Amino acid sequence: MPILRKRMAPSDTLLTIVGINAVVVLCALAIGAILFLPYTDNPFAAYATLVESSLGSWRGIGITLNRAAPLILIGLGTCVAWRSGFGYLGFEGCLTIGAAGAAWYALRPFNAEIAGMAGFLVFLAGAMTVSFGAGGLWAGGVGFLRSRFGGNEVLISLMSNYVAAFFVQYLVSGPMRAEGSLPQTPRFPLGTWLPTILPGTRGQASILIALVAVFFVWLLMRRMRLGYELQATGLNPQAARYGGIQVGARYVLAAFLAGGLGALAGLVEVLGTQHRLLDGLSGGVGFIGIVVALLARLNPLAVVPVAILYAALSVGGDALQRRIGAPTSIIFILQSLIVLFLMASELLRHWTLDLSGLRGKKGTGNV
Repeated sequence: MPILRKRMAPSDTLLTIVGINAVVVLCALAIGAILFLPYTDNPFAAYATLVESSLGSWRGIGITLNRAAPLILIGLGTCVAWRSGFGYLGFEGCLTIGAAGAAWYALRPFNAEIAGMAGFLVFLAGAMTVSFGAGGLWAGGVGFLRSRFGGNEVLISLMSNYVAAFFVQYLVSGPMRAEGSLPQTPRFPLGTWLPTILPGTRGQASILIALVAVFFVWLLMRRMRLGYELQATGLNPQAARYGGIQVGARYVLAAFLAGGLGALAGLVEVLGTQHRLLDGLSGGVGFIGIVVALLARLNPLAVVPVAILYAALSVGGDALQRRIGAPTSIIFILQSLIVLFLMASELLRHWTLDLSGLRGKKGTGNV
């Protein structure tokens, strides 16, 4: 008798989704506990240290929110692009280009004497416009190639990541390089830094920018006609075209919005954390943000807790490396296990366990 029985319809209730995700995370943590045994006799104490260092103090919360902000922004960009049927993978490049645009704007001479909150808000509006526009145009070019010539956006966007990385490497090694031997720009004026929102910690306003972006993306995708057209294009381009939607233009628009959101991740990195443009700034954040969006099932609101979870694991992993000497690769394995298990857990939404056949067979067995 089969153990799995197909459901009449996929289970999409909130209780089912939350329950499955909780079980999956617990299973990944249970397997991860084995990896801590060579470094500590009590893996649960290691997990307690991980939680305490990332979410158990105001200092840890501030650092965790700082790391979560770019993940949220890239996750939002992924939601917009992928729900529109545009499989964009170039967020590493968008983050890099957005950071370069924000750095260029922050180093303009008229920003050297910013004073007061009003002056900072004017600067921030300009920096976000430059960064969003640069990232939008960078990704929008890929959307244009897809809509006009039928190019493969996955391959083109992946290759564009390298172009963006080498372009920023050229900038910090040449035209924008500060005096010294390191490939980096001069430090931005103090008035251009994102302000601290958690006194006594490193927590700065990048998380507020990310949360505002969450609201606008949710509003776009759930309450606006344009969002409906983008999602209709992603679900069925032929039907959308038959309904009067300009599919090609929607691909370009989705790419522009996704690239702009990815670029804002670069802005919060350079204005909030680094305070200068560096070579190799992204560090894989662009790809992790895509994973965050997939684990959130392309839901803009669910991106926030998933990004915070990933950020907490990253911050806690650094603390474990300092305290018990555990390598950060254990945290990468944990993150990978969570991803694999969550992807596999889709089976439980479409199938349910049926043990009645096993019980009946056991009861009628011969002695």
